[in-house]
Amino acid sequence: MGLALFLTVAGPGIITAAVDNDANGIATYSTAGAHFGYALLWSLPVALIALIVVQEMAARMGAVTGMGLADLIREQFGVRAAAAIMGSLLLANAANTIGNFAGVAGSLEIFRLPRMVGVPIVTVAVAVLVLRGGYRLVERIFLGASAMYLLYAVSAVLARPDWGVALRSAVVPAWRPEPDYAFLLVALIGTTIAPWMQFYHQASVVDKGLTADDLRLERVDLTLGALITVLVAGSIIVATAATLFPHGIQVEQAEDAARALAPLAGEYASLLFALGLLNAAVFSVAIIPLSTAYAVCEAFGWEAGLDRSFSQAPIFYGLFLAVLAGGALVVLWPGLPLVPVMIASQALNGILLPAVLVIILRLVNDRRLMGSRVNGAGANLIAGTTTTLLVLLTVILLVKSF
Repeated sequence: MGLALFLTVAGPGIITAAVDNDANGIATYSTAGAHFGYALLWSLPVALIALIVVQEMAARMGAVTGMGLADLIREQFGVRAAAAIMGSLLLANAANTIGNFAGVAGSLEIFRLPRMVGVPIVTVAVAVLVLRGGYRLVERIFLGASAMYLLYAVSAVLARPDWGVALRSAVVPAWRPEPDYAFLLVALIGTTIAPWMQFYHQASVVDKGLTADDLRLERVDLTLGALITVLVAGSIIVATAATLFPHGIQVEQAEDAARALAPLAGEYASLLFALGLLNAAVFSVAIIPLSTAYAVCEAFGWEAGLDRSFSQAPIFYGLFLAVLAGGALVVLWPGLPLVPVMIASQALNGILLPAVLVIILRLVNDRRLMGSRVNGAGANLIAGTTTTLLVLLTVILLVKSF
């Protein structure tokens, strides 16, 4: 497999998995390290398997059918089912976008840039990139943003952790009979798969024109993306476990961890952590509205795609701009409590995820759609077990959130 050939396919898997580490995810990883040290690192290999299995099914359906997930749902289950799922997805993605704009605001304030200035600048920059860039340019910039997640690995090294303990904790499961430990364990695995990811990944495979012949390389792409995601999550846990945990410092938001690192691990570690958070939050406020626009347009048969002009796909770009600008305006609203919005996004994700995963399993086993590319017995066992585990974890997380 030549590197040049791989680069022609790479993108959808790496970008989708990287955005999984959004501001909400970074807050979860920081909390896990600050509260329990290295003790939860062993959950990341489990999350890695779940991420690869689910993303591979979405990529395979896009490459084989040439249709996005929302398009397939409408075609196979009807307009009413598609409308119900799209309504839930729209609300969940809007709330997720607000949560990530909160991450943008928090990280910018660490660099002494007020949110009333920084958030509008980020909003306009993202809008111009998506409206004027075209698929290839947007994808290249997103791949560059994915590489910036490695800042967290540098931040972890600067925190001077006990690598022996960290590596042992990553492979030897540990259990503590504490409610918060169970909650964070569920959160770490359950937040790995979000509903928007399946719609975006499959749509971007279709938008890029990948076919069944590209599947072998696309599997490498999505596996690399999943490895980056877990590396970033592990780095954040290691950094906060090495610095905040010994001093009993608690965090509520991702930016709290960045601020707390400065006196314990040095100014550079703190700044790299904050820069990583800013990159993740900006990346997410671009991708999640795009995912929403792709899904809704596919579900109702409207034109969609980054290579189309605004006049060719007005609803696609209009939806993207509405979710993007709406999220920014909510964060700029003085005194508006953001925590209930973030909890609502988690609840909506939790309600939607089981339906999406079950639908994916049904579609990927439909021989009329997939031909010889349907799941085999082994793949169904792994995918079914993973789906059942994710649904259970999401339900538990949802119940414990209220």
